[in-house]
Amino acid sequence: MGMSLPAPRRLLELARQSLLRDEASAIAALEWLPMELFPPLFITAFTGKHSRVLKAMVQAWPFPCLPLGALMNHRQSYQDILQAVLEGLDAMLAQDPRPRRCKLQVLNLQKRVHLEFWMVWAGTRAHVCSLLEPEALQPMRNRRKVHSLTARPNPPLAPVEVLIDLCLKKGVLDESLSNLIKKVSERRGLLHLCCKKLKVFPMSKQNTKILDMVQLVSVQDLEVNCTWKLSTLRKFAPYLGQMGNLCRFLLSHVFTSSHTTLEQEEQCVGLVTSQFLNLPHLQEVNLDDISILRGHLDEIFRCLKSPLETLSITNCLLFERDFRHLSQHLNVSQLKSLSFSGLNLTIISSRSLQFLLERASPTLQDLDLDECGIMDHQFLDILPALSHCSQLTTLSFCENPISMTVLEDLLRHVVGLSKLSCVIYAAPVESYEETSSNINLGRLAQMHAVLKHMLQELGRPGMVWLCAYPCPHCGCRTFHDPTPIL
Repeated sequence: MGMSLPAPRRLLELARQSLLRDEASAIAALEWLPMELFPPLFITAFTGKHSRVLKAMVQAWPFPCLPLGALMNHRQSYQDILQAVLEGLDAMLAQDPRPRRCKLQVLNLQKRVHLEFWMVWAGTRAHVCSLLEPEALQPMRNRRKVHSLTARPNPPLAPVEVLIDLCLKKGVLDESLSNLIKKVSERRGLLHLCCKKLKVFPMSKQNTKILDMVQLVSVQDLEVNCTWKLSTLRKFAPYLGQMGNLCRFLLSHVFTSSHTTLEQEEQCVGLVTSQFLNLPHLQEVNLDDISILRGHLDEIFRCLKSPLETLSITNCLLFERDFRHLSQHLNVSQLKSLSFSGLNLTIISSRSLQFLLERASPTLQDLDLDECGIMDHQFLDILPALSHCSQLTTLSFCENPISMTVLEDLLRHVVGLSKLSCVIYAAPVESYEETSSNINLGRLAQMHAVLKHMLQELGRPGMVWLCAYPCPHCGCRTFHDPTPIL
């Protein structure tokens, strides 16, 4: 047999490599280059780090969006490339009128976004353009109304948006972000810094300056995940109120010092909760380990304008009145996910939880009651409500002191829920050694076998039941399933 030859390189690949051997010619060719050839030429210039060509291509980019972040990964440095692109963007903004071919409205630096654009560059012109329609790519931008078709003299130049996911940490900014912030500052009004996903750790002077530059209305996903004092939260609250398109909000680790007065706490809570009035699109709220939450839950949810799809209140101390208000007044018409992991529900009336589950039963899909201290009598109270959660797909209640008898009752109540596919249950109290807090794995395996047999008899052998319990050595959660029910 003859030796197999490598597949010949495509004509287009050879053409763009040939063009880039003479950068001056490549730059001159941009004026007449068909728009379908811009993406493959840009990829080749990007891979070969042809900074001069990249800078020129930005000024002639014939699409509304340049999804540069899709070409970058976390394992390499793209400082030189990003610098070239920012210089091209800066040169384009300095021209009035803008270059004839340039249609650029958004420089997207988000990773793994619009990968399809680079993969279909060989498609038709309509196909390529449809992937980067400006209205579809910029949901946060205020739609401009056209009041008249009459041409106006010297219309103001439209700003270009730089879309990036920001994580504001301690320490010195990396060089790429520092250069971007500098460009935005120099071209304020013509270059808008937009951010869909924002994580904020310390509220340092440096991070405050960056927040002042961000078009906060563009933020859709916000995580404030750090150990904050009330004074820090108070400082951040006005920024939160400007995020009118926020959909997901996570607030974690806010504590009060022993010197905080009740009046100071109430003032801070009032300032923060009032910001929720400005967040009409909020769908997901995650509140974790927040000491000021107790006694103020009604203030937060009274300010919500739209029904939530996800609510997570974890590792917090709540009063009975907090839970009662939650069960009676929270708008649950669209609630799909509910988590109370780490809440001490032993001091809360089971009636409140039962009523909340009853109200959410038409839509609830995921329920997490891990480490809540729920005992048999409380669990028995909520079983009827659980049996009516017709959309439930996952149920988790690890590390609660539940007996085997109640587990069997639970199985009978939920086995008829056709969409329930996974139950993560607490190791029954009978599976623990009498003289220690260690699990007797032999006993646990027997109990698991009983549940498996019940599932088979009741016609649901495919429903997954996993037992979770803390490892006696490290405390990490361990899953025990000797015979997986998959």
